[in-house]
Amino acid sequence: MCRMRSEKLSVAINQLLLLDARLGFPYPQNTALASRLESLIRLNGGIPATIGVLNGVARVGLSAEELIELTASAGKHDTKKLSRRDLGYICGLGMTGRKLNGGTTIAGTMVLAHLAGIRIFATGGLGGVHRDGENSMDISADLTDLGRTPVAVISSGCKSFLDIPRTLEYLETQGVGVGTFADGRPGKIEFPAFWTRDSGIPSPTVIRDEQEAAAIIHAQSMLGLSSGLFFANPVPAQHSISNDKMNSVIAQAVLDAKDSGSTGSENTPFILARIRELTGGQSVEANRSLVESNVIRGAKVACELAKLQANVMEGSHGNPSSTSGAMPLVTRNPSKVSISNNGQRKFNAPGSTGPRADVFVAGSLAIDLSCDFISKPGPSSQKSPRLQTSNPAAISQTLGGVGHNVATALHYLGTEVQFCSVVGDDQAGATATKMLEEKGFSLSGIMQKASARTAQYVAVNDSEKNLILAMADMAILESCQTEIDHTLKPQLDMQKPKWLVVDANWGPHALHRWLRYGKNASAKIAFEPVSVAKAQLIFASSPNGNIELDVLPDHAVSLATPNAMELASMHATAREAGQFERDDWWQVIDAMMLPSSGSRDKLLSMTSAALVDNGIPQQSIQLLPFIPTILTKLGNKGVLMAQILKPGDNRLTSTAHSKYILSRAAVDHQTIGGVYMRLFPPAENVPVKEIVSVNGVGDTFLGILMAGLAKENPKSLIDLILVAQQGSAMTLRSQEAVSPEIKKLRAHL
Repeated sequence: MCRMRSEKLSVAINQLLLLDARLGFPYPQNTALASRLESLIRLNGGIPATIGVLNGVARVGLSAEELIELTASAGKHDTKKLSRRDLGYICGLGMTGRKLNGGTTIAGTMVLAHLAGIRIFATGGLGGVHRDGENSMDISADLTDLGRTPVAVISSGCKSFLDIPRTLEYLETQGVGVGTFADGRPGKIEFPAFWTRDSGIPSPTVIRDEQEAAAIIHAQSMLGLSSGLFFANPVPAQHSISNDKMNSVIAQAVLDAKDSGSTGSENTPFILARIRELTGGQSVEANRSLVESNVIRGAKVACELAKLQANVMEGSHGNPSSTSGAMPLVTRNPSKVSISNNGQRKFNAPGSTGPRADVFVAGSLAIDLSCDFISKPGPSSQKSPRLQTSNPAAISQTLGGVGHNVATALHYLGTEVQFCSVVGDDQAGATATKMLEEKGFSLSGIMQKASARTAQYVAVNDSEKNLILAMADMAILESCQTEIDHTLKPQLDMQKPKWLVVDANWGPHALHRWLRYGKNASAKIAFEPVSVAKAQLIFASSPNGNIELDVLPDHAVSLATPNAMELASMHATAREAGQFERDDWWQVIDAMMLPSSGSRDKLLSMTSAALVDNGIPQQSIQLLPFIPTILTKLGNKGVLMAQILKPGDNRLTSTAHSKYILSRAAVDHQTIGGVYMRLFPPAENVPVKEIVSVNGVGDTFLGILMAGLAKENPKSLIDLILVAQQGSAMTLRSQEAVSPEIKKLRAHL
């Protein structure tokens, strides 16, 4: 069994076959088969992603209860057959309260799989050009969608009652690569005809095994082709029906369909039901066998694709058994795109090759202007610009925004990341999206808002690159409820990330929407407060009353990374809003069992007199019930970590960590083990003359933390803080908001 990252092993399956009882799988037989197909994918190393529409909502990946609910609706009037054209209709009706169910065709499934970043889809049989299609123009939308959706479909060829030669011609016209698995057979291989292993028609290409199929999928992606691939997997030999028998049965079924007037979307279900009757159920057994064979093949291809992508990521082109070294050198405009002989594409968009995102970043995308004051040489030279007059400066433009910077750090470190933001329909927006695309990011999460100003940030720094004043125009993010609800939330639901990073540039209601949606998606949430003014939004009040955060163990936010001033702003706003008077807050504080006396001395021993005098450790402790891990960035003083430990955390019994344990909870408490407080000195004190820019240093810190925490087996947060501090020092020395040098830290995560 292949053991790789699960997000790269997803195999889409659809439920259309199981939602029409005429096809031989009525309820509850369809439920049993659906469950078996998912089990077969898991047994062969993949992750099943069953696709359908349930209660008016498109779903990619169904729970056991949802799978039962959907398959139980088979044959009902409100259960629809859904192609690409029908998705907007059924989901739109769902928004108005008409909650219909539906099974997706190959075309419909490809659309949703692609939106979710899934590259492989295993199903029964492909639609095609119907007989007499040159007159009726009855051509399945499956074929056109294969021509415009980069998903690899694995099925047992076309159904035998279709015009297979014209179907293959149509796929060629659409630019779809078609191949048939040899399945151990030597010599020439024929394209399969669903119930029959051979159709008499040569396959356009032949694929020996799953490794070759994975290499083709990877190469297709690296070449930037937007069309799909079709891999025909012949029905297992023991369930193959002879060609002569099927031709006779199909001729009768097609004639009966014509006599009954079944056309359009009803034509195929009628013919399939009639074939089932004429074969005495033999076609149903072949159906079951071939779809099971296809999902097994799909899982194995997904495993091989994950191996290949991992080899490419590690640069393992020296392995003679690895297909990653088989790609020839291809170059088109070397300054923009290139594919090397190990299959790596420079400036490849994060997540664009299909895997689901480990981290989903929702935050600002801005044009950053950095104005560095130039002082005149001499003993009396001033370090800061004069007010109310023009000053000499070195001005540079970069792509920035907190969300963008965090996503960039993740991208540099090889983490699958989905970045979501909003730009205006102005010149700055065009510039931002162009720069973002050139850096290699997908634009699928970037929404354009009409008559709005793209976010911009202007920093005025002194001659030593220290920030003197900043002006930020982030108004575009303060009224994005519609964009979040209709476009960005569905992406979050489909991606199912481990972590959601949200910055405070969103308005209070948009911010709390993200927190609610992230919590509902079972993602851990990291909050970046951004600034003193915006840090308070997480506890902000509104005309409708305070927007309250839940406390441990029902908290939404798992981690926050304020600086000292932002921490004070969060604390003051929470206090003024009465958050420290809530009964549930007191229950957590009491459970922490903080010392009733002598706490100052203990805090002094853990931190410093300056921090305690400024109330920074105390403020952190009071915010812990809402955010159980707070990492306060202190510039050249380091990072202060305050954290509620879970029961059983090994630090509670470790002598090496005993000096950082502020308190221990009762041994029988279910959710709280104690409180950990630790001051990390800076990884290095960067000399002033080596500091190029302070912009993005904190964002680099958070991005590196997220890259480490999103690993399958993450290191301890303590270890990751030390690595993140090193990366922050690299960014201090870089003109970029995030130093590309942090790529060197990948091995330390």
